[in-house]
Amino acid sequence: MAIPEGVGEKILAGGRLTRDEATLLLRDGELLELGLLADAIRERLHPEGIVTYIIDRNVNYTNICTAQCAFCAFYRDLPSSEGYVLSKEELARKIEETIALGGNQVLLQGGLHPDLGIEYYEGLFRWMKSTYGIWVHGLSPAEVNHIAKVSRLTLQETVRRLIAAGLDSIPGGGAEILSDRVRNLIGPLKGSTADWLSVMEEAHRQGLRTTATMMFGTVETLEERVDHLLHLRDLQDRTQGFTAFICWTYQPENTALPIDEATSFEYLRMLAVSRIVLDNFPNVQASWVTQGGKIGQVALRFGANDFGSLMIEENVVSAAGAQFRLTEAEIARNIQVAGFTPKRRTMHYDIVGDPYCWSHATPPLPETRATATSLAE
Repeated sequence: MAIPEGVGEKILAGGRLTRDEATLLLRDGELLELGLLADAIRERLHPEGIVTYIIDRNVNYTNICTAQCAFCAFYRDLPSSEGYVLSKEELARKIEETIALGGNQVLLQGGLHPDLGIEYYEGLFRWMKSTYGIWVHGLSPAEVNHIAKVSRLTLQETVRRLIAAGLDSIPGGGAEILSDRVRNLIGPLKGSTADWLSVMEEAHRQGLRTTATMMFGTVETLEERVDHLLHLRDLQDRTQGFTAFICWTYQPENTALPIDEATSFEYLRMLAVSRIVLDNFPNVQASWVTQGGKIGQVALRFGANDFGSLMIEENVVSAAGAQFRLTEAEIARNIQVAGFTPKRRTMHYDIVGDPYCWSHATPPLPETRATATSLAE
């Protein structure tokens, strides 16, 4: 269906969509029209023609998790012989390799381990900062809430102590769909919509910037997807603490929730509507890690201004079947071919230079099995 003229004009004029208007676009909006509108917003916000990305490593410090989400193929219960907590020696190797490959950040996430209290994380973060000085983009709202519960602390005190120990920012993992109906069906032990939002609001209040995510394509309705976006938009109005939004499709292989994966067309539609609705978000990432490099290129004309992360390592959704691989040179080339200039960035979207592989005589980054994940950036 063609987008109603008044709605299209409203979007181009910078107007804010209502819930009904956003649902209409998501359900019936003509795909290429949605792309043109989202691209117009992208160009208005980022007229310089630059597309950014970051080099980091998704370090999953433990796979032991009490949440037991139906969509996750990564977690293990205690006392599983396949459960682990990484040693400092293993973490050191991963961090040193990341730095050697031009990385400036570690995305540190894991399961909800029943025996790890705040002292574990304080020691871990202090060691990482004192030894390597690397940016710690760590945990998720579910992990922060779990740490508070295990340590018998308030959320405010938990966030304060984690920041003091070296936590620099929080990824938006675990949002899935911000609908309690959906969360109760696919991950009832992971916390409510209010739980996720309260951690992000507290982090923003204490000066931490965070990202926001959406994993779609499980049991949610289109209206619940829109409500998810509106929850994020409302919080961003209050705090301005989100740096970026990332959505990706549910990866069903090896999980307890065998649902057909959403198509690339559905992904592009969701991406475009997200860019249109989230009028107060400065950045939107493309999810090449679930869609592949070619759809990642198309996403840059459907509202995305960032190519996400070259995850040197990722384990969670690769366990659920996603297998796309790109080197840094391939990321840069995909961005160029799409008509943009590639630049490396920080978590705060400060530009740090041209692609590392263009200016350093180092071997190319290894191909990775990186994917976006429910625990991802």
